[in-house]
This record gives sequence, C-alpha cells and structure tokens, in this order.
Amino acid sequence: MSAAPTEPVRYEVRGPVALVTMDRPEYRNAQNSAMTYALDRAFRRASDDDAVRVVVLAGAGSHFSAGHDIGTPERDAHLPFERTAGLWWDHSDKHGAESRFARESEVYLGMCRRWRELPKPVIACVQGACVAGGLMLAWICDLIVASEDAFFADPVVRMGIPGVEYFAHPWVMPPRIAKEFLYTGDRMSARRAYEVGMVNRVVERVELMERAMEMALRIAGMPRMGLALTKRAVNQAEDLQGLHTGLDSAFGLHHLAHAHNAETAQDPLGGMGVRAMKEAGS
Repeated sequence: MSAAPTEPVRYEVRGPVALVTMDRPEYRNAQNSAMTYALDRAFRRASDDDAVRVVVLAGAGSHFSAGHDIGTPERDAHLPFERTAGLWWDHSDKHGAESRFARESEVYLGMCRRWRELPKPVIACVQGACVAGGLMLAWICDLIVASEDAFFADPVVRMGIPGVEYFAHPWVMPPRIAKEFLYTGDRMSARRAYEVGMVNRVVERVELMERAMEMALRIAGMPRMGLALTKRAVNQAEDLQGLHTGLDSAFGLHHLAHAHNAETAQDPLGGMGVRAMKEAGS
C-alpha cells in the first residue's frame, strides 16, 4: 500500500503571524499545481483569521523555490483542479495554446494577482534559489528578507520566452537592470538585489527566520485597517504606474513565445527542459 501524499505546504500560527512554508525540499520547492492551490488555501486561511495580522512565506530546506515544476515525478500540469483565481475554463481537456493559456491564466498570473491583494502584510523569507516562478512568489509579497546565500534569476529567455508569467521585473527593479537580468539569465546576489531595491533586508542565513519574524511581529502591532489601507494605497500606486496593464501585455507576449516555440521547436518550451536549462547555466 502506497503512502498518502504529503501536503506540499505547511501552515503554522505563531502568535499574530501565520507562517506558510512550501514543503517540497527534495525538488527545491518547485511549484506544481498541488502546491499552488495549497498556497492559495493557506493565504485564504490567513486572510480569514482575525488573529493573524501578518503572513510570512518561506521555503523548506536549502532553497526558497527553484520555480515552476517542469519535470519532477509529481508534475501535475495535465490534471484538473477546482479553479479559484478566475473564471477561465478547465485546461485539462483542451489542447494546444488554449490549454496552456487557460492553465497559466489561473495558476500563474491569476493566483499571483490574487495573493498580491491579500489585505494583510506578507513577508517573503528567501534563502538559496529564488528562480523564475520563485520570483513570482517573492514579488507578490510586500517585503523580502533574504539570506546572504540567496540568489535571484529568471533564465527563461533561454527558452525564447520574455520572462515569467507575472512580469513585474520593470517595477521591482530599474528597467535597465531588468533588461540585464533577463538578457543574460545570470544570478543576482542578495546584496545586488538589495542595492537595486528588490530586497528589504539581507541577513545571515542562521538568522533568516528570526529576523523575518522580528519584522513581522513589529508590523503586527500596527492597526489592522491601517495596514490594509496602506497596502492598497501602495498597490494602487504601482498599478497607476502601469503594473496591472503591463502584466496583461507581457502575458500575451509570453504566450506568443510558447506558440512560436510549438511551431518552430520540439515543444512550447523550445526544447529547454530541466536538464537543458541546467546545462545552459541555470
């Protein structure tokens, strides 16, 4: 008899703080759909709990998240899930661009937008790899505390794709830095991320959770409604600077790239699976 699958996300309440932990360390917390929907349930739970004032998002093991699951044995992109982020139809019985667009509208762009609007402060606690889809999870958080060994990268231009689905790059860092980040696919160190304003604090690895919790507890002492309105005000300012419409535009270009790859290469990822991406330097 096979063992029951473990929950890919752990949820814990520490006083006024909800700690949400991605728990696939054997795959560097690569995000399959089961994890994405588990994260959605955890964020909803934190939002609904009046005693929770702040959320901390973390990754178990050595890495925050290596991105979207494109090759583990538990990859579940073909399976149906009960949709919560939008009203697009189920992708699992569709084909071609229709299937991919429907799925990514829900689990990537839709989920990220939904989580960004959680009416409580969210702090990302980042160590090790924060790559591609991992960036999307960190970027929807209000604050990012990173360990000295953390690094950030979006190498998907190697697939012929103009960045991950939640294309916040020119808002979380200056545009020329964003272009370099994308054009080269190189890793950005935690220190460099701090210098360009993408990260709030850089701390020693052994102090990472402690420092993130200190910040969370300090924020938790502020009035709940004041925090919610302040978060809304800053998010609205970003949207007035073009974030919302920019995400829509880039998402369309992202899917044009997938369609182009499907016609000119061996698959919508341009033949760049897990092994090929590692060999290319990611």
